[in-house]
Amino acid sequence: MSNQNRVALITGAGRGIGAAIATKFAALGHPVAVADVIPEREAVAEAIRAAGGQARAIALDVADDAAVANLPSLLGDWWDRLGILVNNAGISPKGPDGKARKIRDMPAEEWRRVLAVNLTGAFLVSQACIAPLRARRWGRVIMLTSQAARAKSQIAGAHYAAAKSGLMGFARSLATELGPDGITVNSIAPGRIDTPMSRGTTDAANAAFLAQVPVGRVGTPEDVAEVAAFLASDAASYLNGATLDVGGGSFMP
Repeated sequence: MSNQNRVALITGAGRGIGAAIATKFAALGHPVAVADVIPEREAVAEAIRAAGGQARAIALDVADDAAVANLPSLLGDWWDRLGILVNNAGISPKGPDGKARKIRDMPAEEWRRVLAVNLTGAFLVSQACIAPLRARRWGRVIMLTSQAARAKSQIAGAHYAAAKSGLMGFARSLATELGPDGITVNSIAPGRIDTPMSRGTTDAANAAFLAQVPVGRVGTPEDVAEVAAFLASDAASYLNGATLDVGGGSFMP
């Protein structure tokens, strides 16, 4: 099966890590569905097409049950060719001081929204995509979790850490369920990556984190995209239920 016949659906692909993964997959020959709630998804898809790749921009709120249920219609003739799902959509709200709110100050609605997007959204989209992946007896599901799910964090909020920790547990359960169908499920746990989300944190917090990174630099979205490309390839066929840390050595289990 060639990459041309393995459509990749990437959520949260309008910027940052998601956009880098979409661009990388398209360069490898995958038709790419650039899914996001933000309008920048259109520019990402257009840039991919301008570079000779195949891309479609899809408006998708992963936390909206009805919107996710409409995925077959949104992908159209690509639906039956779906081979790769990257659950990347996520939010990390900060307070007016640029820092995550303490648990004692966190509005319940903010907690619910983060879990709805970062965890339930991945469940909804994964569940919707099981049927076409099983029909092909081949598939790759990749979860974008976080170093905040692997160790304590002084930057990420409790809701973000909880959702990303839950995502890793969900990935293991899904890997167990879908492995017999030729579908692998793995996670990527990025450390500090230079994205619009991370730039919303204070300079002092970012500098303190960087001081703990052995390779001495902040990661790039392309660093993560390269790992995602490996997990989506045939070379990773015996990797299932794993979490790969992409953080320059800032976390070593």
